[in-house]
Amino acid sequence: MARRKRVYEKPELRDSRYDSELVAHLINKIMVSGKKSLAERIVYSAIDALNEKSDAVDPLETFTRAIENAKPKVEVKARRVGGATYPVPIEVSAARSESLALRWIIGFARSRKGTPMHRALANELRDAASNQGNSVRKRDEVHKQAQANRAFAHFRF
Repeated sequence: MARRKRVYEKPELRDSRYDSELVAHLINKIMVSGKKSLAERIVYSAIDALNEKSDAVDPLETFTRAIENAKPKVEVKARRVGGATYPVPIEVSAARSESLALRWIIGFARSRKGTPMHRALANELRDAASNQGNSVRKRDEVHKQAQANRAFAHFRF
């Protein structure tokens, strides 16, 4: 018997400016205490600041490249087998990898103290787009952990 209820995917809304599900997801993750207009202002000004210094024609091009670079392919989950707990590497679904990438980017942007959130988010996205920065390093750590524990991959079920 399953321990949890089945998770049903909700239809993702699109944002008003770029008509993108990814930007709407970022806005909803940035939002604190239901202040969506503030979250929209932060995200839109971060995307504008991100594309000021790049030569990309499409404003979402650098943004989507940053998210793609921060997405993990595999992660480690704990599995109990015979009274022992093993770290088992498991492939990550597309929705979870996108959610993890956004969570890491936002978390590291919030941890940049002394700068406004829109500038910190733009800097974190710029770093992730160029395959540098904290979120890409976090992805590499997760991949290394999965690589180190691939001996337990046969416990995957």
